[in-house]
Amino acid sequence: MIRLVRHRLALWPVFLLVHLWLSVANIVGNEHPLGDVTLVYKTWMQQGFDTHVWVGIDSAWVYPIVAIVPMLLAWVFGPDAYALTWLAIVTALDAVAFGFLVGWHRNARNTVAAWWWLAFLTLLGPIAVARIDTISVPLAVVGVLFLATRPRMAGALLTVAAWMKVWPGALLIAAVVATRQRWQILLAALAASVVVVVAAVAVGGGAQVFSFVGQQAGRGLQIEAPVSTPWLWQAFAGVPQVSIFFNRALLTFQVTGGGVDAIAELTTPLMLLAILAIVLVAVLAVRNRGSSIDVLPALTLALVTALIAFNKVGSPQYITWLAVPVILGLVTSASAHGRSFRTPAILVAIIATLTQLIYPFLYDALLALHPVPLIVLTVRNLMLFVLLGWAMFELGRVGRTDNVCDDFVVRDSLMGDKQER
Repeated sequence: MIRLVRHRLALWPVFLLVHLWLSVANIVGNEHPLGDVTLVYKTWMQQGFDTHVWVGIDSAWVYPIVAIVPMLLAWVFGPDAYALTWLAIVTALDAVAFGFLVGWHRNARNTVAAWWWLAFLTLLGPIAVARIDTISVPLAVVGVLFLATRPRMAGALLTVAAWMKVWPGALLIAAVVATRQRWQILLAALAASVVVVVAAVAVGGGAQVFSFVGQQAGRGLQIEAPVSTPWLWQAFAGVPQVSIFFNRALLTFQVTGGGVDAIAELTTPLMLLAILAIVLVAVLAVRNRGSSIDVLPALTLALVTALIAFNKVGSPQYITWLAVPVILGLVTSASAHGRSFRTPAILVAIIATLTQLIYPFLYDALLALHPVPLIVLTVRNLMLFVLLGWAMFELGRVGRTDNVCDDFVVRDSLMGDKQER
């Protein structure tokens, strides 16, 4: 039975079944979870072809410039096939990342992490393949797997992913702080960024290349964001002037009420302070002779979780980000050198399940302020802080133990094939 579980003949059929189910759920689901792809991304591309005004190039855009690449690729077979092409692109990228995770030989490696990822995608549901974030996740998975053996490639991949959605930048920060290959990673990241900026200038988008920063700064509090939870309960209790409204410019539901604007402006500085505090704890751990195999997984988890927990935008697809640090942690812990990552793997699986309950299934009820989705959302948001607390606790432990193995002594578990030959 164990040999069957480790065999590619068990893993790959399940991978295909999971992605087939996610794709079908997106296409036939009454909740229309593929809405951003068909109503927003597709519209942006249609606008570009019809008017020759391209988002991110000719006008300010909410996303970094590389995000336009997969949106354009989804147009290859025309607007009528846009949704199917998008789902095929996500499935193909996930397959590449999955292949690097389990290896390309008969007996798969990193099977615990592989099975967990498939379970995570299933528990998170249709949203796991239906947003631009789901393009950046497989790039980030391959990037962290390359850190031990191909640091330059890792730095380049994570940078490209960050120019699609900003969050993989947290993985770059973690790699620079925690690994001895930091200069190779950093130089590769800088080179990749130069290429992106030069390409943006070449197509006429130089003036808009950093426009996504300002676009994000003006957002209000989205209802799913942890910081919005007190206002949701106030609205449920009937507190005057506290309610949910639809922001037509950003196509999101937000909260309004006393103190909302002030908190919305404070979230970004608070997030930056949280990231700075996490990095300082990690630097102390490294100085205390903490090994990369201990520091890096906990640091990536802490940084990525902080980006979600302190974010004023709480979109459900953000939970996809958590897959990357958990996969990294499970891979390193499986080597018998890294610390156990069982607890965060379970926590993230529960968070994914609660997120799918909220979106798409209970979302209408949440907008109507029914108590059940409010409770589910509150528990989900509290669990993000529990997850962050676990990661910080683990970072604090590093350097106070006797485990001081060299950087990535488990490199064969991450990317090597020696164990399978």
